[in-house]
Amino acid sequence: MNIERRDAEMVRRKMDRSNSSRSTDVEDLYPASTRLSGERLWLFSRNIDITVFLGSAVVSLLLLAVGWQLGILHEDSPDWTWVSAVLLIDVAHVWSTSFRVYFDTEEFKRRMPLYLIVPLAGYAIGVALYSEGELTFWRVLAVVAVFHFVRQQYGWVALYRRKLNETERWTWWIDAAAVYLASVYPLAFWMTSLPRNFNWFVANDFLPLPIIVENVLFPIYVLALAAYAAKSIYLYKNKNFLNPGKDIVVATTAVCWYVGIVVFNSDYAFTVTNVIIHGVPYFALIWFYAKRRRESTGRVYRTLTNHWMIFLATLWALAYIEELFWTRGVWHDRTWLFGANWDWTGWQMWLVPLLAVPQLTHYVLDGFIWRRRGNARVSMP
Repeated sequence: MNIERRDAEMVRRKMDRSNSSRSTDVEDLYPASTRLSGERLWLFSRNIDITVFLGSAVVSLLLLAVGWQLGILHEDSPDWTWVSAVLLIDVAHVWSTSFRVYFDTEEFKRRMPLYLIVPLAGYAIGVALYSEGELTFWRVLAVVAVFHFVRQQYGWVALYRRKLNETERWTWWIDAAAVYLASVYPLAFWMTSLPRNFNWFVANDFLPLPIIVENVLFPIYVLALAAYAAKSIYLYKNKNFLNPGKDIVVATTAVCWYVGIVVFNSDYAFTVTNVIIHGVPYFALIWFYAKRRRESTGRVYRTLTNHWMIFLATLWALAYIEELFWTRGVWHDRTWLFGANWDWTGWQMWLVPLLAVPQLTHYVLDGFIWRRRGNARVSMP
């Protein structure tokens, strides 16, 4: 009996050690400070994250309802939509990169070759492309822009994973597949059902794809989103782990891109569902970076980041100046806002790529300036 009791006690101790080891593994992967509640769950703060990620998506969907009530849901964007979404959000957020790079003299000097080569090379390549044809230029720029839009959504997911120390590869594969396909599938639907009643930049800037691409991607798209939902539920139920900010990014990307591109077929619907969720969170990212940097920068930088309204007003002024040149020299519309048109005949090959330099620079540099490697000073609040 004593031998049996001793053996039973040894078995019990081994099981306790095994369970303790497994518990420690779970705690290492999903520490208590990152479970369920607390500011550590969020990139900026609970209220700000919910406002800029979920709030921007809600506004986008509410604007669809507004468009339905006004009878413009299936039409081109009216001027008020263009001003509020394109000018004050889309174009302005491009210029916000300046607060991360060009207005920050210390940062600019730190990687000056990169920050000079990108716009100069972008302009040279743009002229070369435009010399091959106007549509060639716009098609290449559209590809770069689409890549940037898709990649930015993944970037938010990556930041949330880093914030909560998610390191398991199997969850990364599910997260990456879900957020990428949330935008890639609607784009595939778009390119396999051309022509649509809206464009990225100009008519015919997307090349058509065979319908089989959409047919193959759709079940993968559904599976990826279902896997993401199942994974999130599993981690919550079994490991008491939750990453609500990341869930919001994936869900709002899936809803807004699908509704704006697949469900509806209008410039208005595409604009309000695509631009707002892309630009508003980026404003927040740059603003909080600028706040952390302002005491280490010069007087001009500190002045422009003294208040969020001054910050936004600076970006809106730069956006207006850029669009003034686009509108008067290239598009020849909205004279009520920008004034009489200019005749750039014979100069567009040089001037159109020049005007595209800010957005091209934003697209390219965005792939460098938020990486952990080479950006030690970049951290979330």
